[in-house]
Amino acid sequence: MMKDEGRLVIWPAYLDKDRTRAEGRIISKKSAVSKPEFDEILKAAANLGFSPVPETDKSYPRAWWEKSGRIMIDNIEAKNDSVRKIAAEIKKIRGN
Repeated sequence: MMKDEGRLVIWPAYLDKDRTRAEGRIISKKSAVSKPEFDEILKAAANLGFSPVPETDKSYPRAWWEKSGRIMIDNIEAKNDSVRKIAAEIKKIRGN
């Protein structure tokens, strides 16, 4: 059994409005947030009940020189739907 089976990987780049799709953003700019912080993503995922597991020492493969960290969440729906919900929760937390 693989260590990450049943979990989704969420990288900050997936939610970042300032990145292009080629740089890793997977949701629309309208849904994305500007410069998402690791702690914001973690808090939003916890608020949504995704049981997040932080891994701060990881680097996003397309930006291997940056230690952005990643968050593992429960795989209960499509990745894009989960990322969109996390971005919306971050907007709510920020008060946007």
